[in-house]
Amino acid sequence: MMQDTTRFTADRQAYVQSHVTLAAVAMALAMLILWLIGSPHVWTGAVAGLAAVAFRGWFLASEALAETWELDGDTLTGPGGRRVPFDQIETLRSMGRFVQIITKGGDKHLIKYQADPAATIATIERHRR
Repeated sequence: MMQDTTRFTADRQAYVQSHVTLAAVAMALAMLILWLIGSPHVWTGAVAGLAAVAFRGWFLASEALAETWELDGDTLTGPGGRRVPFDQIETLRSMGRFVQIITKGGDKHLIKYQADPAATIATIERHRR
């Protein structure tokens, strides 16, 4: 088992790309809903979806980009005092730009906005051995 500390920080480019994808989905859904209810102004759904996601992205950026997870010894430690001992990790999987950790007890944690989620998983797995 490795004893050095490894950190996983949020990647700004992954954050932006995630919000671009979210904006596209929000725009399409808002337009679909307006079309389904018979609105003559379907295009306003695109404006509203884009504005909502852009505001969300701007408002939460400083908090989301400051989140750091650390591998130290036999524990994965995250923001808000989250601690996941390696022997409690049941599943590691990538979900878009996130890495989901599921414990044997069913707790779920996200390491958000990773530039390379597969590399993050590989690093955790390498430390677990």
